[in-house]
Amino acid sequence: MSLADARFLTVAEVADMMRVSRMTVYRLVHSGELPAIRFGRSFRVPESAVADALQNHVATTA
Repeated sequence: MSLADARFLTVAEVADMMRVSRMTVYRLVHSGELPAIRFGRSFRVPESAVADALQNHVATTA
């Protein structure tokens, strides 16, 4: 996928998709668990990064 094809989401959109608060998304971004690009004072998260995070962070129970 080229950069021209990449779709970027706002923190609020990511929070809705993941069903978490915006603060949780900010924590994930600041900790490096969720890659993001900063535009001025706001962050944009690649949609592919959200899909990867949801797929790779599924909790398993014993």
